[in-house]
Amino acid sequence: MIEFRGVTKQFPDGTVAVDKLDMKVDGGRITVFVGPSGCGKTTSLRMVNRMIEPSSGTITVDGQDIMAQDPADLRRGIGYVIQNAGLFPHKTIRDNIATVPLLLGWSKARARERAMELMEIVGLDTQMAQRYPAQLSGGQQQRVGVARALAADPPVLLMDEPFSAVDPVVRETLQEELLRLQSELAKTIVFVTHDIDEAVKLGDMVAVFRTGGHLAQYDEPGVLLSRPANGFVDGFVGRDRGYRGLGFVTSTGLSLGELPTVTVGASAPEGWSLVVDADGRPLGWHSGAGTTSEQGLIPGGSLYDAESGSLRSALDAALSSPSGQGVAVDPEGRVAGGVSADEVLRVLAEARADEAA
Repeated sequence: MIEFRGVTKQFPDGTVAVDKLDMKVDGGRITVFVGPSGCGKTTSLRMVNRMIEPSSGTITVDGQDIMAQDPADLRRGIGYVIQNAGLFPHKTIRDNIATVPLLLGWSKARARERAMELMEIVGLDTQMAQRYPAQLSGGQQQRVGVARALAADPPVLLMDEPFSAVDPVVRETLQEELLRLQSELAKTIVFVTHDIDEAVKLGDMVAVFRTGGHLAQYDEPGVLLSRPANGFVDGFVGRDRGYRGLGFVTSTGLSLGELPTVTVGASAPEGWSLVVDADGRPLGWHSGAGTTSEQGLIPGGSLYDAESGSLRSALDAALSSPSGQGVAVDPEGRVAGGVSADEVLRVLAEARADEAA
């Protein structure tokens, strides 16, 4: 656990970046700091590993005051991932990852073995081990950065806008990878972002900062979206917070309808038909009567997991489908049925009525 008690950071020019911050970061969970530029979120993060020294107040990590520890020793026990990975350009990928274990006195053989293990864990081909950072894509470099931060198995991981410099598709992949890793490793992660969508997706808890280093609200993502504490949080979260909030409403009450399906190469009837492969997995839509082919398929929109999906994923599936029927799939990716936007809104109305009651 990380605790801030009355923490203030004032720079020599008089600027107050963080003002009397009081909060507790739960162990084994992802806590996201989010807010506009200049709100103190990065300063708060960097005070944890003393990259920036607090002006007053106390920060403890697992009950230990950080100011009572040697800064170098403190940092070796805390993983740190930054934007653009911050890799050593003159070192191979393997040796970049092995940096902290070597500083801790591990043998070169053991440190390199650990590096190879971590490359697999973060989804990197171990054949890249002898390459240099300049030979990797931005997304691959960020994976190396995460692997390096995990190399000595630190209990705490600080991540300062690690995915902001990559394109949206790669960014989403890295977010999913982080959630997968966290489900296996259960680290205490503090993650800084300016993107409220990223904060809501990743955070078990979200801390919204406002200009001047003030903590505006600290809550679970669902609470943040449904009950913003004040006008600032309401405005920062955005006008579509109601749609985002559907991601935290269970879809167990949805009734799935039948979807007309045909296999590739078969004859389709009039209207919309969902084309599936031999195992019943959706490939796309076919409109009108005639023989189906993979080349003539219309993209099917997003898919909705019938067992673990949310109302947001169900509504998105319905709205993105060219037929107006969202495709629900089972855990193996096979078609389970269809869902309409009207059905999602019906279940949402029932959920709100139950909550009011």
